[in-house]
Amino acid sequence: MLMRTDPFRELDRLTQQLMSPGTWSRPSAMPMDAYREGDEYVVAFDLPGVTADAIDIDVERNMLTVKAERRPVAKADDVQMELSERPLGVFSRQIVLADTLDTEHIRADYDAGVLTLRIPIAERAKPRKISIGVGSGRKEISG
Repeated sequence: MLMRTDPFRELDRLTQQLMSPGTWSRPSAMPMDAYREGDEYVVAFDLPGVTADAIDIDVERNMLTVKAERRPVAKADDVQMELSERPLGVFSRQIVLADTLDTEHIRADYDAGVLTLRIPIAERAKPRKISIGVGSGRKEISG
């Protein structure tokens, strides 16, 4: 028996998977930037159109998880949608944090669709000078 193959079937499946809205069991990724600023690490996530109460931030050991849900905007009954390109659904990102970061003092701010997390560097990880002690005298080993 001959099977007819479609070389674009797998591409169509992947495109559909990427373009479909995320769910809690299969969330979509969200874009982010991460950089060091002075004595803290800053991680910024783009979440336009997401309300602050739809964002969930968790830290367990050194795993930071950010989940957000962009819900559809309520429309009047007489509105007919002509084009809808803004993705809806659940977005998530997990980041493994270094042991040198102080996860007990993470600050989160949300402004203009950008969630910014500031994670301080732990005191034990900051560079420090070590003083060298000078001995009081020479000691001889006799044997």
